[in-house]
Amino acid sequence: MATAWFRFYEELNDFLPPAQRKLEFEHRFDRRASIKDMIESLGVPHPEIELILVNGQSVDFSHIVADGDRISIYPVFESLDVSPLIRLRPEPLRNPRFIVDCNLGRLAKYLRLMGFDSLYCNDYRDTDVATISQQQNRIVLTRDRKLLQYKIIDHGFFIRSTSPADQVREVLQRLDLYRLVRPFTRCTRCNGILVPVPKETVDPLLEPGTRRYYHTFRQCPDCKQVYWQGSHYARSLKLIEGFMKTPSDSGKRESGNSQ
Repeated sequence: MATAWFRFYEELNDFLPPAQRKLEFEHRFDRRASIKDMIESLGVPHPEIELILVNGQSVDFSHIVADGDRISIYPVFESLDVSPLIRLRPEPLRNPRFIVDCNLGRLAKYLRLMGFDSLYCNDYRDTDVATISQQQNRIVLTRDRKLLQYKIIDHGFFIRSTSPADQVREVLQRLDLYRLVRPFTRCTRCNGILVPVPKETVDPLLEPGTRRYYHTFRQCPDCKQVYWQGSHYARSLKLIEGFMKTPSDSGKRESGNSQ
C-alpha cells in the first residue's frame, strides 16, 4: 500500500477525529485517487478549503496523490492574501452572497437584516442548493456535511453552532464581513432590496396607529412588505449590536469586570 502524510490547519480540524487533529498523520491507500476525493474520504468538505500544498507546491483538486506525498490543507484566510498561491478556483472563496440550507431559516433572516444577499426557501432540496450555488456564485451555508461534498459546489461553509445568533457571529467572524454590514437594506421576508417610498403609496397597507405616528417608509418591490422605524427597529438594532461583538470584545468586558 502507498502512504501519504496529511496535516489540516485551523478550523478544518473540526471535521477530523480527535487523534488526527492539529498534527501530521499517516494515511494509507491502495488505489489511484485525486486529492479532492482523498480529502473528502477523511471527512473534510472541499468548499471549506482555500489552499492545498503538496510537498510545498500549490495544487488543484484534480492532483493525483502519490506515495510519500506530504500534504498541507488550509481553510479560508481572512486577512492574508494568498491569491498568488491558490490553484483551487478562479475566484476567492469569500463572497458575501449566500444560499442558505433549509435547516437554517433563522440565520437567513438575520443575514438579510444585516444587509447580506441570502437566498432561502424551506423546501430547497440539496440539488437545488448546489445548482443555485454554482449558477449564481453563492456561498452555501449548511449544517449538512454531505451537501458540501457535491462536486459542483465551489463556495461553502459548514456552520458549527446550533444557536442562530451564534451562527451569525460565526459567519461574520469566519468570513470577516463586519465592514460589509448594511442593516435594514434588505427585506427579511424575501431578500429583496428595500427602496424609500412616499407615505401615500403605502397608506392603504398601514394600520391606523402606524399611519398616525410614522411618516418615513421603505418597501420591498418584490413582496411589497412595508418597513418603518417602529418599536421593532430598536429591538433589531440591539440584536445587530450583539451580532457585531467579536470575541475580543468579550475578552475586554471580562477583563474589565475582573479589575
